[in-house]
Amino acid sequence: MRLVLQEFLSLDGVSQGPGSPDEDTSDGFTQGGWFVPHLDEEFERQAGTWLGQADAFLFGRRTYANFARDWPQMTEHPLASIMNDLPKYVASHSLTKAEWHPSTILSGDVPAQVAELKRQPGRELQIHGSARLAQSLLAAGLVDEMRLVIAPVVVGTGRRLFPDGGTPAGLRLVRNETTPRGLAVHVYESRGHPQYGTYGADA
Repeated sequence: MRLVLQEFLSLDGVSQGPGSPDEDTSDGFTQGGWFVPHLDEEFERQAGTWLGQADAFLFGRRTYANFARDWPQMTEHPLASIMNDLPKYVASHSLTKAEWHPSTILSGDVPAQVAELKRQPGRELQIHGSARLAQSLLAAGLVDEMRLVIAPVVVGTGRRLFPDGGTPAGLRLVRNETTPRGLAVHVYESRGHPQYGTYGADA
């Protein structure tokens, strides 16, 4: 399977708490829900198409807890069967059981276990949100594709997907578009290490 990261970002790179004010208030974050005003039907159709390409999901503990709380109650949602029925993996050193079936807890050497999952047959193993987990898998070179959806808002504070000191990575833009409410959708393939050069008259 290919490991695909899907992440909502603000223009200043914040990934924390896009969906509601109380989604993730860790570290005193009070700006949650910044993504919601920019949702539109075009993006929701795109999100549905992406979900239809998944054969399994991978979450960090906090994102898993939010999804496990909400999706089993959303039985009328057209995407509920995908979210609820496909295999789910949660990376956590504190969870002892995961009740959103079918779910498996990954602990210990998570990157090694994710690498093993990638060797299994299938289409996409999708990470939704879960920025801390995404950072570790980016550092391990395991992410094959990134789908970054950037909202036209500067949050000003909060956890960022690409923090200072993060692992450098080379990417190739394979698709970009803008939705009616201004969401900028950028799809990148991983290309290993970044390239560098010097600008000059012969460049």
